Amino acid sequence: MANVGGGGGGAGKMADKEKKKKESILDLSKYIDKTIRVKFQGGREASGVLKGFDPLLNLVLDGTIEYMRDPDDQYKLTEDTRQLGLVVCRGTSVVLICPQDGMEAIPNPFIQQQDG
Repeated sequence: MANVGGGGGGAGKMADKEKKKKESILDLSKYIDKTIRVKFQGGREASGVLKGFDPLLNLVLDGTIEYMRDPDDQYKLTEDTRQLGLVVCRGTSVVLICPQDGMEAIPNPFIQQQDG
């Protein structure tokens, strides 16, 4: 009997996908167990201790604090905060991630290097 159920050769295809998988240009592993600040689509901002992440930029933050926005101007933050605790942030809504204690300059990974 040849190929009952169509399952033959599936392992080879999976290995090819693993090779083609792009490496994330953002290495968040150095920020594990450090406080980061995250901005989201729609203007929300929060900070917390990064406990985990995945290639889709889903984040797990502990001890999270949300910075409340001005009711009149949704993109303006007020001095008010609210404690959220342990949260999972959906990667598709993350706009910006930065360390709470400052930023580090890196070379632009998108610029093509020119010889000559």
